[in-house]
Amino acid sequence: MNQKNSLGLNSCFLDLNDPIQLFNVWMNEAKKTEPNDPNALSLATADKNGTPSVRIVLLKDFSKDGFTFYTNLDSPKSLDIEDNPRAEMCFHWKSLQRQVRVFGSLNKTSDEVADKYFSSRDYDSKIGAWASEQSKTLQNRSDLFKRVDGFKKTYPETGNVPRPENWSGWILEPTIIEFWLEGPNRIHERMRYYKELNNWIKKLLNP
Repeated sequence: MNQKNSLGLNSCFLDLNDPIQLFNVWMNEAKKTEPNDPNALSLATADKNGTPSVRIVLLKDFSKDGFTFYTNLDSPKSLDIEDNPRAEMCFHWKSLQRQVRVFGSLNKTSDEVADKYFSSRDYDSKIGAWASEQSKTLQNRSDLFKRVDGFKKTYPETGNVPRPENWSGWILEPTIIEFWLEGPNRIHERMRYYKELNNWIKKLLNP
């Protein structure tokens, strides 16, 4: 039997006034059913001219303060964000036939938060952050591996690799969060939360 919440939506939408709580429930369910990377999301940004770009990144943390991912600060995505700090994230969990869109503004995480996360990464990932000049032209793959080997010599101790100054986190502070469930005959179920001042308002949307 298809149970419904108070708004007539599938019970998976629950009856919560806080979208972060609902996202937490959906993410935990996705961790049980998605074969790989339930924290993968499409991140859409635009440069100062409005030219859009989208790519997959991994969500590393979320809370009432926002949704956090990490990257090279010289990368195209970071340069876009510097010019235009508004972006949208889209999670799609095919196994659950669910989607979540998150729109808001982006700010850098604090150095303390970035340092803490960087220290939790495995050794090779830390070295990779130093070695990769993200998205810049590479003449030969061997050049990259030479840089990797070079930084391994510079930082041979696995527990003593500092965070590069040009590597940090971005946190998206949401103002809109939309939850979507696939329905028969494309009659999907959609609920959108809007942030007004410090309160979340939820509304149903047409498919």
